[in-house]
Amino acid sequence: MNPDTYAFLRNFADSWHLLFMVLFLIAVFLWAIRPGSNKVHRDVANSIFRNDDRPAPAGPPANKEA
Repeated sequence: MNPDTYAFLRNFADSWHLLFMVLFLIAVFLWAIRPGSNKVHRDVANSIFRNDDRPAPAGPPANKEA
């Protein structure tokens, strides 16, 4: 790689790309906490319990492998 190319890419990564990554992180954070996302987050958090209609049986877990 040409030393001039390396210096240019290194300078770009140290300045503008760092700025882009910080702005992207802030945008993702703001998107995650937007006002309309509360219902979606609650639904996803409770999705593992969606098909539970009774408690798990007491005792050791059953071995389903034969």
